[in-house]
Amino acid sequence: MKIELGTLKDKAEDVATFLEPRVGTKPTVSGSAVEIEDDGIRKGVKPRHVKTYIKRFLFINDLRKNYRVQVAGRELTLQELQLGEKEEEEREKVKEKLEEAEKKAEEEREEPEKAEAEASKPEKKTEEPKPKEKEEKPEPKAAKPKPKETKGKGGAKKKAKKED
Repeated sequence: MKIELGTLKDKAEDVATFLEPRVGTKPTVSGSAVEIEDDGIRKGVKPRHVKTYIKRFLFINDLRKNYRVQVAGRELTLQELQLGEKEEEEREKVKEKLEEAEKKAEEEREEPEKAEAEASKPEKKTEEPKPKEKEEKPEPKAAKPKPKETKGKGGAKKKAKKED
């Protein structure tokens, strides 16, 4: 089985190490291709499964949106997607919004820390001791209802034994 990486050839070693435990054999790397011996592949692993593994690898490395994986027989091909200008602009806007949201979140985290630091500064006021609150005792639990006797085989015998 052959996996043609195309523009992702710099990640060939990472793909090979990712696939090894899933496929059951060590893939060989040559240029922009990763080859897996058909004899060494675990029983039941098909090209469709390997495609799923490659897609998972791309997702983990945040590359899934930029590549398409195609299967043709026993050969897989990774194609880089060509985005239009509008799509690229939308992605840039989304990235900018995420960065702004992260900055705001950091600022919000810093503000409480500053407020705590100011509040912890010693003041000349003396604190009055707080009155102790009464401890509440937990309420006793209600008694559990007795299980009902079931009618069925041997029911009459059990009642007769209880009467004796």
